[in-house]
Amino acid sequence: MVQHHNFNYNKEFRLESGRSLPEFDLFYSTLGNLNENKDNVIWVCHAFSGSSNVTDWWPGLFGPGKLYDPERHYIICVNMPGSCYGSTGPLTINPRTGKKYYHDFPQLTNRDMVYCFELLRQSLGIEKVHTLIGCSMGGQQAIEWSIICPEVFEHLIAIGANAQHSPWGIAFNETQRMAIETDPTWSHQTDDAGVEGMKTARATALLSYRHYAQYQKTQQETSDSNWDNFRAGSYQRYQGEKLVKRFNAFTYYLLSKAMDSQNVGRKRGGVIKALEKIKAKSLFVGIDKDILFPTNEQKFLAEAVTNGYYEELQSDYGHDGFLLEFEKLAASINNFYSKSKLKKIYAAKS
Repeated sequence: MVQHHNFNYNKEFRLESGRSLPEFDLFYSTLGNLNENKDNVIWVCHAFSGSSNVTDWWPGLFGPGKLYDPERHYIICVNMPGSCYGSTGPLTINPRTGKKYYHDFPQLTNRDMVYCFELLRQSLGIEKVHTLIGCSMGGQQAIEWSIICPEVFEHLIAIGANAQHSPWGIAFNETQRMAIETDPTWSHQTDDAGVEGMKTARATALLSYRHYAQYQKTQQETSDSNWDNFRAGSYQRYQGEKLVKRFNAFTYYLLSKAMDSQNVGRKRGGVIKALEKIKAKSLFVGIDKDILFPTNEQKFLAEAVTNGYYEELQSDYGHDGFLLEFEKLAASINNFYSKSKLKKIYAAKS
């Protein structure tokens, strides 16, 4: 059974920007129990719009009888700060003013978020983590954390992630923020400010999460007679409507900027020097049709990290393949753990 918890850090928390949070809460979920040797911790970093309840969005990997079984593992997933599923974010109360933050919430970076996670880890007394696993934006955070605390993590698994966010990825995110900014309600100090713009932002994002091949399979017209109201158009609108039922534009805007901030080389002498600090045995999974985090980014990571390996998933879903290709992903991870069928990327090229 999933258990939910809250961690309160009641001191000022300084951010990379120079601003600070007067305090913060982290909402996190756990499954299973810590064993006697305290060596069965699986720590999950969720993706952009995910939550701490990993069984909601990654049920193919987590749960009874799955790769990560709570009968054997102690599983922790934290709702990243700035998100809207329990952790401190734009719609929570600012203790300094007694009002919701809204536009006044300070910008966070992935590095800021990881330092929040680290404070929670220390408070829980967890000295070693068997596996730190993250996907997409969560994978970015997992890589960052493995650099900050190289002695803590035995295994690192990052799926569809990168060491530095690309100009292409930043351009996608900026376009989404522009859509939110065009919403005339975006300047309002209300929970629903910018939601119409966010619908367009989400529809735009989906084009980077999926691939041409998948749209061909699922959104193709069934008749040659149609000249308007196409399935693909309805699908895009549906995805926007679906997100506004569980998300807000302030969080969307904030987290997209945090994703853009990804650069593990910042103030560390460059990306290569930073990645050389990672000591965990590391698996970097690429998805062959991922246009947002293309496979060259994961191959680069595998080459740069001393104990880094690369596996590639074949998926017409594109970037979203990490959410849907459970059997393929589990097989890649099992290969990694068993050290079978693994090659360093330079060997795989031959």
